[in-house]
Amino acid sequence: MAVSSPDLKAFLLATPFFGGLSDASFDLLVSMLVERRFDIGDTIVAEGEAGRSMFVVHSGELVVSKLGDSGRIIRMASLQAGDFFGEMTLIEMQNRSATVVAQSPTLLYELTARQLYMCYKADIHAYVMVMQNINRELCRRLRRADDRIAELQMLHASQ
Repeated sequence: MAVSSPDLKAFLLATPFFGGLSDASFDLLVSMLVERRFDIGDTIVAEGEAGRSMFVVHSGELVVSKLGDSGRIIRMASLQAGDFFGEMTLIEMQNRSATVVAQSPTLLYELTARQLYMCYKADIHAYVMVMQNINRELCRRLRRADDRIAELQMLHASQ
């Protein structure tokens, strides 16, 4: 995919996923992205299914959920423009850990594990930057999860 729109290029450069990349590295990665459109209610990925790609949200609102032990759907997070998801499957090669559903018309850019491997072979510096960016985001999410767990423990202890 060629990024012909200056607005799209500016948007992608502002996302955490593309931070710190040189122009050439950015252009290489963007050329690998595939545009995907979804309607309200569409499931983008489902918990437990095989996953071999990640997504950058260009527009739309999405909900991340997990199936609880009781069969109840547990809302975990909301995603919007600039967020990315599905990266865990690129790192650990495990099935999807959650379900992501579009809550509005949604435009995503998909990057597959195979394309990321091609990036590794073609531009190791870009690959390292992307992995650092993914790791930073995973650390932010882990910190938020730690805070939520601590809040729940305090709430539970006070009851």
